[in-house]
Amino acid sequence: MPDELDERESREVWLACERALVGFDAAGRSARATLLALAERASGEADADRYGSGPLAARLESRIAALLGKEAAVWLPSGTMAQQIALRIHADRRQTRNVAFHPHCHVDVHEEQGYQRLHGLRGMYVGSRNRLATAADVEALRESYAVLLLELPQRDLGGQLPLWDDLVDACEKARGRGAALHLDGARLWQCPPFYGRPLDEIAGLFDTVYVSFYKDLGAPAGCALAGPHDVIDEARLWQIRHGGRLFAAYPYLLAAERGLDELLPRMAAYVERARELGELLAELDGVTVVPDPPQTAMFHVLVRRPPEALERATLDVAAETRVWVGGRFEATADPAVQRAELTIGEASFRVPLDEARMLWVDVLARAAS
Repeated sequence: MPDELDERESREVWLACERALVGFDAAGRSARATLLALAERASGEADADRYGSGPLAARLESRIAALLGKEAAVWLPSGTMAQQIALRIHADRRQTRNVAFHPHCHVDVHEEQGYQRLHGLRGMYVGSRNRLATAADVEALRESYAVLLLELPQRDLGGQLPLWDDLVDACEKARGRGAALHLDGARLWQCPPFYGRPLDEIAGLFDTVYVSFYKDLGAPAGCALAGPHDVIDEARLWQIRHGGRLFAAYPYLLAAERGLDELLPRMAAYVERARELGELLAELDGVTVVPDPPQTAMFHVLVRRPPEALERATLDVAAETRVWVGGRFEATADPAVQRAELTIGEASFRVPLDEARMLWVDVLARAAS
Protein backbone atom coordinates (compact mmCIF):
# COMPACT_ATOMS: atom_id res chain seq x y z
CA MET A 1 0.00 0.00 0.00
CA PRO A 2 1.39 3.41 -0.89
CA ASP A 3 0.56 5.28 2.33
CA GLU A 4 -0.63 5.04 5.92
CA LEU A 5 -4.24 5.75 5.00
CA ASP A 6 -4.34 2.73 2.70
CA GLU A 7 -2.83 0.59 5.45
CA ARG A 8 -5.57 1.69 7.84
CA GLU A 9 -8.31 1.01 5.30
CA SER A 10 -6.87 -2.41 4.50
CA ARG A 11 -6.86 -3.38 8.16
CA GLU A 12 -10.41 -2.13 8.69
CA VAL A 13 -11.66 -4.17 5.74
CA TRP A 14 -9.74 -7.22 6.94
CA LEU A 15 -11.22 -6.96 10.43
CA ALA A 16 -14.73 -6.68 8.99
CA CYS A 17 -14.36 -9.90 6.97
CA GLU A 18 -16.24 -12.94 8.22
CA ARG A 19 -14.39 -15.50 6.12
CA ALA A 20 -10.97 -15.78 4.48
CA LEU A 21 -9.72 -17.82 1.56
CA VAL A 22 -6.30 -18.11 3.19
CA GLY A 23 -4.88 -18.66 6.65
CA PHE A 24 -6.46 -19.93 9.84
CA ASP A 25 -9.42 -17.64 10.38
CA ALA A 26 -10.93 -14.39 9.21
CA ALA A 27 -9.62 -11.12 10.62
CA GLY A 28 -8.11 -10.82 14.08
CA ARG A 29 -10.55 -13.15 15.78
CA SER A 30 -8.07 -16.01 15.53
CA ALA A 31 -6.01 -14.40 18.31
CA ARG A 32 -9.02 -14.21 20.62
CA ALA A 33 -10.05 -17.76 19.75
CA THR A 34 -6.53 -18.94 20.47
CA LEU A 35 -6.49 -17.28 23.89
CA LEU A 36 -9.85 -18.80 24.82
CA ALA A 37 -8.74 -22.24 23.67
CA LEU A 38 -5.52 -21.94 25.65
CA ALA A 39 -7.43 -20.99 28.78
CA GLU A 40 -9.44 -24.19 28.43
CA ARG A 41 -6.29 -26.27 27.95
CA ALA A 42 -4.52 -24.85 31.01
CA SER A 43 -4.72 -27.26 33.92
CA GLY A 44 -3.40 -25.20 36.80
CA GLU A 45 0.02 -24.94 38.33
CA ALA A 46 1.22 -28.23 36.84
CA ASP A 47 1.26 -26.57 33.41
CA ALA A 48 3.05 -23.41 34.52
CA ASP A 49 6.74 -22.86 33.90
CA ARG A 50 9.50 -20.69 35.28
CA TYR A 51 12.01 -19.29 32.80
CA GLY A 52 10.94 -21.90 30.28
CA SER A 53 11.54 -24.91 32.49
CA GLY A 54 8.97 -27.24 33.99
CA PRO A 55 6.76 -30.17 33.00
CA LEU A 56 5.01 -28.39 30.15
CA ALA A 57 8.23 -27.20 28.51
CA ALA A 58 9.87 -30.58 28.98
CA ARG A 59 6.87 -32.35 27.47
CA LEU A 60 6.76 -30.10 24.40
CA GLU A 61 10.50 -30.25 23.80
CA SER A 62 10.53 -34.02 24.16
CA ARG A 63 7.64 -34.29 21.75
CA ILE A 64 9.38 -32.15 19.12
CA ALA A 65 12.61 -34.10 19.47
CA ALA A 66 10.69 -37.33 18.87
CA LEU A 67 8.76 -35.94 15.88
CA LEU A 68 12.00 -34.81 14.24
CA GLY A 69 14.07 -37.84 15.24
CA LYS A 70 16.55 -35.74 17.26
CA GLU A 71 18.09 -36.27 20.67
CA ALA A 72 16.81 -33.01 22.15
CA ALA A 73 14.96 -29.78 21.44
CA VAL A 74 14.59 -26.35 23.03
CA TRP A 75 11.68 -23.94 22.83
CA LEU A 76 12.69 -20.44 21.71
CA PRO A 77 10.58 -17.30 21.25
CA SER A 78 11.52 -16.65 17.60
CA GLY A 79 12.97 -18.32 14.54
CA THR A 80 15.38 -15.43 14.08
CA MET A 81 16.94 -16.30 17.41
CA ALA A 82 16.90 -20.04 16.78
CA GLN A 83 18.67 -19.85 13.43
CA GLN A 84 21.33 -17.40 14.54
CA ILE A 85 22.08 -19.65 17.50
CA ALA A 86 22.33 -22.74 15.30
CA LEU A 87 24.64 -21.04 12.80
CA ARG A 88 26.85 -19.64 15.59
CA ILE A 89 27.28 -23.01 17.26
CA HIS A 90 28.17 -24.76 14.01
CA ALA A 91 30.59 -21.98 13.09
CA ASP A 92 32.36 -22.04 16.47
CA ARG A 93 32.77 -25.81 16.37
CA ARG A 94 34.28 -25.78 12.89
CA GLN A 95 36.36 -22.67 13.51
CA THR A 96 35.24 -20.80 10.41
CA ARG A 97 32.90 -17.82 10.14
CA ASN A 98 31.56 -18.82 6.71
CA VAL A 99 27.97 -20.02 6.50
CA ALA A 100 26.33 -20.99 3.21
CA PHE A 101 22.73 -20.42 2.16
CA HIS A 102 20.44 -19.63 -0.78
CA PRO A 103 20.19 -15.96 -1.87
CA HIS A 104 16.54 -15.95 -0.73
CA CYS A 105 17.48 -17.29 2.71
CA HIS A 106 15.31 -15.80 5.46
CA VAL A 107 18.27 -15.04 7.74
CA ASP A 108 19.79 -12.89 5.00
CA VAL A 109 16.72 -11.28 3.44
CA HIS A 110 14.35 -10.72 6.36
CA GLU A 111 16.49 -10.48 9.52
CA GLU A 112 18.71 -7.42 8.94
CA GLN A 113 21.81 -9.65 8.65
CA GLY A 114 21.76 -10.39 12.36
CA TYR A 115 24.00 -13.42 11.80
CA GLN A 116 26.70 -11.02 10.61
CA ARG A 117 26.20 -8.09 12.97
CA LEU A 118 25.66 -10.08 16.16
CA HIS A 119 27.82 -13.14 15.51
CA GLY A 120 30.44 -12.02 13.00
CA LEU A 121 29.42 -14.68 10.48
CA ARG A 122 29.97 -14.32 6.75
CA GLY A 123 27.27 -15.43 4.37
CA MET A 124 28.06 -17.30 1.15
CA TYR A 125 25.34 -17.61 -1.50
CA VAL A 126 24.54 -21.02 -2.93
CA GLY A 127 22.90 -21.03 -6.36
CA SER A 128 20.80 -18.42 -8.13
CA ARG A 129 18.14 -16.23 -6.57
CA ASN A 130 15.14 -17.37 -8.60
CA ARG A 131 15.57 -21.15 -8.48
CA LEU A 132 16.26 -23.80 -5.88
CA ALA A 133 19.86 -24.56 -4.97
CA THR A 134 21.23 -27.81 -6.42
CA ALA A 135 23.96 -30.25 -5.51
CA ALA A 136 26.01 -28.73 -8.32
CA ASP A 137 25.65 -25.32 -6.67
CA VAL A 138 26.88 -26.75 -3.38
CA GLU A 139 29.80 -28.43 -5.11
CA ALA A 140 30.69 -25.16 -6.85
CA LEU A 141 31.47 -23.37 -3.57
CA ARG A 142 35.21 -22.80 -3.48
CA GLU A 143 35.76 -21.63 0.09
CA SER A 144 35.25 -23.80 3.15
CA TYR A 145 32.19 -23.14 5.29
CA ALA A 146 30.87 -24.28 8.63
CA VAL A 147 27.28 -25.06 7.78
CA LEU A 148 24.94 -25.27 4.83
CA LEU A 149 21.47 -23.88 5.60
CA LEU A 150 18.61 -25.14 3.44
CA GLU A 151 14.98 -23.98 3.66
CA LEU A 152 12.16 -26.49 3.18
CA PRO A 153 9.93 -25.35 1.63
CA GLN A 154 11.52 -22.26 0.05
CA ARG A 155 9.00 -19.59 0.97
CA ASP A 156 10.17 -16.80 -1.32
CA LEU A 157 10.03 -19.19 -4.28
CA GLY A 158 6.38 -20.02 -3.66
CA GLY A 159 6.93 -22.94 -1.29
CA GLN A 160 8.98 -24.97 -3.75
CA LEU A 161 10.76 -28.16 -2.71
CA PRO A 162 13.63 -30.02 -4.35
CA LEU A 163 13.10 -33.62 -5.39
CA TRP A 164 14.15 -36.04 -2.66
CA ASP A 165 17.18 -37.46 -4.47
CA ASP A 166 18.36 -33.95 -5.31
CA LEU A 167 18.01 -32.89 -1.67
CA VAL A 168 19.96 -35.91 -0.45
CA ASP A 169 22.67 -35.25 -3.05
CA ALA A 170 23.04 -31.62 -1.97
CA CYS A 171 23.32 -32.63 1.69
CA GLU A 172 25.92 -35.28 0.90
CA LYS A 173 27.99 -32.78 -1.06
CA ALA A 174 28.06 -30.44 1.95
CA ARG A 175 28.95 -33.24 4.37
CA GLY A 176 31.75 -34.26 2.05
CA ARG A 177 33.22 -30.80 2.66
CA GLY A 178 33.05 -31.29 6.43
CA ALA A 179 30.13 -28.88 6.84
CA ALA A 180 27.17 -29.25 9.15
CA LEU A 181 23.61 -29.19 7.79
CA HIS A 182 20.95 -26.90 9.25
CA LEU A 183 17.31 -26.92 8.18
CA ASP A 184 15.17 -23.80 8.15
CA GLY A 185 12.01 -25.82 8.63
CA ALA A 186 9.69 -22.97 9.55
CA ARG A 187 7.10 -24.67 7.35
CA LEU A 188 8.53 -28.19 7.52
CA TRP A 189 5.10 -29.36 8.67
CA GLN A 190 3.90 -28.95 5.05
CA CYS A 191 6.57 -31.17 3.46
CA PRO A 192 5.65 -34.82 4.19
CA PRO A 193 2.82 -35.02 1.61
CA PHE A 194 5.18 -33.98 -1.21
CA TYR A 195 7.95 -36.38 -0.22
CA GLY A 196 5.76 -39.20 1.00
CA ARG A 197 8.11 -39.42 3.99
CA PRO A 198 7.63 -38.68 7.71
CA LEU A 199 9.02 -35.63 9.43
CA ASP A 200 11.85 -37.51 11.13
CA GLU A 201 13.14 -38.92 7.83
CA ILE A 202 13.25 -35.46 6.26
CA ALA A 203 14.82 -33.92 9.37
CA GLY A 204 17.27 -36.81 9.52
CA LEU A 205 19.26 -35.29 6.68
CA PHE A 206 20.21 -32.37 8.94
CA ASP A 207 22.22 -31.90 12.13
CA THR A 208 19.93 -29.18 13.47
CA VAL A 209 16.36 -28.28 12.59
CA TYR A 210 14.29 -25.19 13.33
CA VAL A 211 10.49 -25.44 13.20
CA SER A 212 7.92 -22.71 13.80
CA PHE A 213 4.83 -22.95 15.97
CA TYR A 214 3.07 -19.85 14.63
CA LYS A 215 3.51 -20.63 10.93
CA ASP A 216 0.96 -23.33 10.09
CA LEU A 217 0.32 -24.37 13.72
CA GLY A 218 -1.42 -21.18 14.80
CA ALA A 219 0.50 -20.30 17.98
CA PRO A 220 0.93 -16.59 18.77
CA ALA A 221 4.71 -17.00 18.62
CA GLY A 222 7.51 -19.45 19.34
CA CYS A 223 9.56 -22.17 17.71
CA ALA A 224 11.88 -25.03 18.51
CA LEU A 225 15.47 -25.89 17.65
CA ALA A 226 16.24 -29.60 17.62
CA GLY A 227 19.51 -31.52 17.38
CA PRO A 228 22.10 -33.44 19.38
CA HIS A 229 22.09 -33.10 23.19
CA ASP A 230 25.34 -31.13 23.32
CA VAL A 231 24.21 -28.67 20.64
CA ILE A 232 20.88 -28.05 22.35
CA ASP A 233 22.57 -27.63 25.73
CA GLU A 234 24.74 -24.93 24.20
CA ALA A 235 21.71 -23.42 22.48
CA ARG A 236 20.13 -22.90 25.90
CA LEU A 237 23.11 -20.77 26.90
CA TRP A 238 22.78 -18.70 23.73
CA GLN A 239 19.07 -18.33 24.45
CA ILE A 240 19.98 -16.52 27.67
CA ARG A 241 22.60 -14.40 25.87
CA HIS A 242 20.00 -13.40 23.30
CA GLY A 243 17.52 -12.40 26.00
CA GLY A 244 15.22 -15.20 24.92
CA ARG A 245 14.61 -16.95 28.25
CA LEU A 246 11.17 -15.60 29.14
CA PHE A 247 10.03 -15.60 32.76
CA ALA A 248 6.77 -17.33 31.80
CA ALA A 249 6.41 -19.03 28.41
CA TYR A 250 3.50 -21.33 29.20
CA PRO A 251 0.91 -19.55 26.96
CA TYR A 252 3.21 -20.15 23.97
CA LEU A 253 3.97 -23.70 25.07
CA LEU A 254 0.27 -24.51 25.38
CA ALA A 255 -0.39 -22.96 21.98
CA ALA A 256 2.34 -25.06 20.40
CA GLU A 257 0.86 -28.26 21.84
CA ARG A 258 -2.59 -27.24 20.63
CA GLY A 259 -1.19 -26.76 17.12
CA LEU A 260 0.47 -30.17 17.18
CA ASP A 261 -2.73 -31.81 18.40
CA GLU A 262 -5.27 -30.06 16.18
CA LEU A 263 -3.58 -28.63 13.09
CA LEU A 264 -0.62 -30.86 12.30
CA PRO A 265 -2.91 -33.86 11.57
CA ARG A 266 -4.73 -31.63 9.04
CA MET A 267 -1.61 -30.67 7.08
CA ALA A 268 -2.16 -33.13 4.22
CA ALA A 269 -5.66 -31.70 3.75
CA TYR A 270 -4.23 -28.17 3.59
CA VAL A 271 -1.73 -29.25 0.93
CA GLU A 272 -4.48 -30.87 -1.12
CA ARG A 273 -6.63 -27.75 -0.82
CA ALA A 274 -3.70 -25.64 -2.03
CA ARG A 275 -3.40 -27.85 -5.09
CA GLU A 276 -7.13 -27.55 -5.82
CA LEU A 277 -7.10 -23.78 -5.40
CA GLY A 278 -3.90 -23.48 -7.43
CA GLU A 279 -5.43 -25.44 -10.29
CA LEU A 280 -8.49 -23.22 -10.21
CA LEU A 281 -6.54 -19.95 -10.21
CA ALA A 282 -4.11 -21.08 -12.92
CA GLU A 283 -7.05 -21.29 -15.34
CA LEU A 284 -7.89 -17.58 -14.92
CA ASP A 285 -6.75 -15.02 -17.47
CA GLY A 286 -3.73 -13.04 -16.32
CA VAL A 287 -2.87 -15.37 -13.41
CA THR A 288 0.19 -17.59 -13.06
CA VAL A 289 0.60 -19.99 -10.14
CA VAL A 290 4.10 -20.68 -8.76
CA PRO A 291 4.82 -23.51 -8.49
CA ASP A 292 2.22 -25.10 -10.72
CA PRO A 293 0.89 -27.28 -9.23
CA PRO A 294 1.57 -26.16 -5.63
CA GLN A 295 3.84 -28.54 -3.75
CA THR A 296 2.94 -27.51 -0.20
CA ALA A 297 0.15 -25.64 1.59
CA MET A 298 1.38 -22.34 0.16
CA PHE A 299 2.06 -20.90 -3.28
CA HIS A 300 2.45 -17.60 -5.11
CA VAL A 301 0.05 -16.06 -7.59
CA LEU A 302 1.43 -13.72 -10.22
CA VAL A 303 -1.30 -11.41 -11.48
CA ARG A 304 -0.98 -9.30 -14.63
CA ARG A 305 -2.82 -6.20 -13.46
CA PRO A 306 -1.77 -2.64 -12.45
CA PRO A 307 -0.81 -2.58 -8.75
CA GLU A 308 -3.13 0.21 -7.59
CA ALA A 309 -6.11 -1.21 -9.47
CA LEU A 310 -5.45 -4.68 -8.10
CA GLU A 311 -5.19 -3.49 -4.50
CA ARG A 312 -8.36 -1.42 -4.90
CA ALA A 313 -10.28 -4.31 -6.44
CA THR A 314 -9.17 -6.69 -3.69
CA LEU A 315 -10.32 -4.33 -0.95
CA ASP A 316 -13.61 -3.53 -2.66
CA VAL A 317 -14.51 -7.19 -3.15
CA ALA A 318 -13.58 -7.95 0.46
CA ALA A 319 -15.62 -5.00 1.75
CA GLU A 320 -18.70 -6.03 -0.26
CA THR A 321 -18.57 -9.79 0.34
CA ARG A 322 -16.81 -9.87 3.73
CA VAL A 323 -14.50 -12.53 2.34
CA TRP A 324 -10.74 -11.92 2.28
CA VAL A 325 -9.59 -13.43 -1.00
CA GLY A 326 -5.80 -13.41 -0.76
CA GLY A 327 -2.56 -12.08 0.54
CA ARG A 328 -1.04 -8.64 0.08
CA PHE A 329 0.30 -7.92 -3.39
CA GLU A 330 3.85 -6.76 -3.98
CA ALA A 331 5.73 -5.67 -7.06
CA THR A 332 7.82 -8.02 -9.18
CA ALA A 333 10.64 -7.33 -11.63
CA ASP A 334 7.93 -6.90 -14.26
CA PRO A 335 5.95 -3.71 -13.44
CA ALA A 336 2.84 -5.21 -15.05
CA VAL A 337 2.87 -8.25 -12.75
CA GLN A 338 2.12 -8.29 -9.01
CA ARG A 339 2.74 -11.18 -6.63
CA ALA A 340 0.80 -12.45 -3.62
CA GLU A 341 1.56 -15.32 -1.26
CA LEU A 342 -1.37 -17.61 -0.44
CA THR A 343 -1.09 -19.87 2.59
CA ILE A 344 -3.83 -22.43 3.07
CA GLY A 345 -5.20 -23.18 6.52
CA GLU A 346 -8.44 -24.09 8.23
CA ALA A 347 -10.17 -20.88 7.11
CA SER A 348 -9.81 -21.90 3.48
CA PHE A 349 -12.40 -24.65 3.85
CA ARG A 350 -15.10 -22.12 4.74
CA VAL A 351 -14.98 -20.74 1.20
CA PRO A 352 -16.13 -23.30 -1.41
CA LEU A 353 -13.93 -23.55 -4.48
CA ASP A 354 -16.64 -22.37 -6.87
CA GLU A 355 -17.14 -19.28 -4.70
CA ALA A 356 -13.39 -18.73 -4.55
CA ARG A 357 -13.28 -18.75 -8.34
CA MET A 358 -16.11 -16.21 -8.58
CA LEU A 359 -14.39 -13.90 -6.10
CA TRP A 360 -11.11 -13.97 -7.99
CA VAL A 361 -12.88 -13.45 -11.33
CA ASP A 362 -14.54 -10.39 -9.81
CA VAL A 363 -11.21 -9.03 -8.52
CA LEU A 364 -9.54 -9.52 -11.90
CA ALA A 365 -12.40 -7.91 -13.80
CA ARG A 366 -12.45 -4.85 -11.57
CA ALA A 367 -8.67 -4.49 -11.71
CA ALA A 368 -8.77 -4.61 -15.52
CA SER A 369 -11.42 -1.91 -15.93
